[in-house]
Amino acid sequence: MLDQAESLRKLAKGEPLVNNKRKTKIITVTSGKGGVGKSNFVVNLSIALTQMGKSVLIFDADIGMGNDDVLMGIYPKYNVLDLINGTLSIEEVIVEGPGGVKLLPGGSGLNNIEDLQQNQREMFLRKIEMLEGFDYIFIDTGAGISRSVLAFIACSDEFILVTTPEPTSLTDGYSLLKAVNHFKIKDKGNIVVNRIINKTEADNTFTKFKTAVNRFLSINVNYLGYIYEDRKLLMAVREQKPFVIANPNCDAARCIKSIGEKLLGEDNEIKGVGAKGLFKKLFSIFN
Repeated sequence: MLDQAESLRKLAKGEPLVNNKRKTKIITVTSGKGGVGKSNFVVNLSIALTQMGKSVLIFDADIGMGNDDVLMGIYPKYNVLDLINGTLSIEEVIVEGPGGVKLLPGGSGLNNIEDLQQNQREMFLRKIEMLEGFDYIFIDTGAGISRSVLAFIACSDEFILVTTPEPTSLTDGYSLLKAVNHFKIKDKGNIVVNRIINKTEADNTFTKFKTAVNRFLSINVNYLGYIYEDRKLLMAVREQKPFVIANPNCDAARCIKSIGEKLLGEDNEIKGVGAKGLFKKLFSIFN
């Protein structure tokens, strides 16, 4: 399925940093199947981190199916294709969402990345350098196992898999981890259990999932947190207003804030690859 497996294995090991300057932390967020609330998680976590004083950008990399802009109630005119074509600057393409979160719309433009000429890639990288001022860039990928999803996981600093307690979600999430493990892309990942009824259900779901992973795969999974099923969340989606803003004290919002605090606590000494490093690796994979 992935003829660039060897490239992925090499790039997943990372490249040495040229200096000790802290760079943007790149986190890919993905899921084994659609409909698990992945994009809603990305949007609200990003806003929660900005509320904690961090500068955050979302890169909507779900080709043709991206809906982060809809969840935020904004309507971008441009996407990453306009950067690739060289017609616009990064500042003109990025839009600001609720709470100060920035969004780089991906859309169908991502289909063109592997077809770029060398001069187009160099120009694109020069523009992407402007993104280095962010503390976090979250890459919201499409669901399931695909070449692009695995490539983004390989090139990012770490990844988060969003699942639910439903058996189909867990099975598909496991299949994605199996592919990551098979191609030796990453040796660890973070798990978020969404749409839980209570903490016991969340803990039991993760325990069962981790048991299966430990038994059959050589990849470590970290329990990043859980999010309650919440009626206020559904209302926020309909109103196109993220629930951490619309209902900051609801159960789901408190869960998101807890996950954000855990991420901040784990990142004190971590240096990211940076946005330019991410796309350099992607171009290498797609060569």
